[in-house]
Amino acid sequence: MTEERHTHTAPDGTVYEHSHSHAHAHGAEEAHSHEHAHNHTHTHTNTKAVLNRLSRAIGHMESIKRMVEDGRDCSEVLVQLSAVKAAINNTAKVILKDHIEHCLVDAVESGDHEAIEELTAAIDRFMK
Repeated sequence: MTEERHTHTAPDGTVYEHSHSHAHAHGAEEAHSHEHAHNHTHTHTNTKAVLNRLSRAIGHMESIKRMVEDGRDCSEVLVQLSAVKAAINNTAKVILKDHIEHCLVDAVESGDHEAIEELTAAIDRFMK
């Protein structure tokens, strides 16, 4: 397997980093990672709420970790994991709403059609 890493800078100054891993001949695995950094800023009205939600989820996960370390019942652990999963999904909804209301509006106004493609790709990855 080989790994390739590329960095590209778009005319607007946006930096794109791509990392690819490919399996050869045997075709066992193929992994791709795409990271995008933008040189523009947005107003995020829900940042504090998102950070609070993430802090609570992290605390909940630490509690679940202790449950596992203490040998607690598997069904109890699964119920708590389900609660964290729901909290993460709800946090993602807040981020998505904020992104649509602010980032995408800015992107459309500036003619940045790639932002819509990136959002679609991010939603696809999140929904897997």
